[in-house]
Amino acid sequence: MSLRGFLEQMEAEGEILHIKEKISPRFEIAAMMKAFDDGPILLFENVKGYSAKVVANVCATRKRICRALNISEERLYQKLIEAWRNPTKPKIVKDTPVKEVVREKFSLSEIPILTHFKYDAGPYITSAVISAKSPDKKVENVSIHRLQVLGNDKLAIRIVPRHLHRLWLLAKEENKDLDVAISIGLHPAVHLAATAAVPFGISEYYVANTLLGGKFRLVECEHIDAYAPAEAELVLEGKLSISEMIDEGPLVDITGTYDIKRKQPIVKIVGVMHRQDYLYQALLPSGNEHKLLMGLSRETTIWEAVSKVVPKVKAINLSPGGGGWLHAIISIEKQTEGDAKNALLAAFAAHPSLKHAIVVDTDINVYNLEEVEWAIATRFQASEDLIIIPNARGSTLDPSTDQEMGTTTKMGIDATRPLKKPKEKFEKAETSKSRNVEELIEKYMAKCSP
Repeated sequence: MSLRGFLEQMEAEGEILHIKEKISPRFEIAAMMKAFDDGPILLFENVKGYSAKVVANVCATRKRICRALNISEERLYQKLIEAWRNPTKPKIVKDTPVKEVVREKFSLSEIPILTHFKYDAGPYITSAVISAKSPDKKVENVSIHRLQVLGNDKLAIRIVPRHLHRLWLLAKEENKDLDVAISIGLHPAVHLAATAAVPFGISEYYVANTLLGGKFRLVECEHIDAYAPAEAELVLEGKLSISEMIDEGPLVDITGTYDIKRKQPIVKIVGVMHRQDYLYQALLPSGNEHKLLMGLSRETTIWEAVSKVVPKVKAINLSPGGGGWLHAIISIEKQTEGDAKNALLAAFAAHPSLKHAIVVDTDINVYNLEEVEWAIATRFQASEDLIIIPNARGSTLDPSTDQEMGTTTKMGIDATRPLKKPKEKFEKAETSKSRNVEELIEKYMAKCSP
């Protein structure tokens, strides 16, 4: 149930590319990650200036995420929803790999934290799962946040008005800094759980335990009051300040553009736990892994919401071109006129950051953007099939919005076949192949292959 266990599985399946040449964590590793964005897991074995290895691209493909959960791609949404609806308490253990080394004195400069893009504010931790408890210890939240390195023992954390922000406000009321565990190097299921669309009060660690069949384990931190995954590679123990704020950013975010500077709180590192030979797990901002980890939970909420208003939802794609966040393509089995428009409204309600959505019929592959464009070209009439929603809440990550307020204009496109017209008018023509022609095609395709 660890990152290492998953890497062993992926090594056996030929999914890991070992980079043995010396490489810098400043820009160079990020450039390699971008070049292999939706490709193999990358293991950097010779990081300039550091003894720790860097692993990247762990969750860069849907196929690998599903392998981590031991399910088919068709079962992914159902698996996530089952875990959200049936969270189970993990076991708390004492002797764990992450406690091989426990220190109070520790410098962030010892970790090969990456600087990703030219105008980033500096090195950023981007793959960390952060856990914290409410002052009364009744509520635990687990979520993913970017962390800007400010010095040897300080980080700036970007928190948006969601669950961790709520715990931070509760800590402010108690006039006490919030204890946070910053865990790095985790099984993919823990990252998926940390993005789960569960209500405040449900611990995402419980979701991870369900995803992992009840085999997930936690450990108590040594210097703060928080839990961390027992099989983590590295855990930074911190105090999230309720008063000390600093300009955080810029950093390239999921859209591939630089996010703006904002006043954000500081985290003071007060201790560390790690494996003797820990791996540092990296995640490329705006890369395919970033889009999948952020987007899969939102695809699932859209799938669930749209399933309540139409008979069948075949597939959802928060497309790469929309940053895995702002654009959705939804395939439905349409039964009556109006189904597609109801699906659009349900999608916008389920994922408030969604800016543009397209609904297509089940014969259209939502992952093939040429097919989606063809559906718009042949099945969509703007005077009848376009929905415009001005001044709606959107995403502050969209540079075309008011990035402080996040208001935007939303657009929905009904690119489904009109039922009142003959179906054959909208079918894609196909050639008829004899066995002889199939064999010839196969023969000459092989000759044309590189």
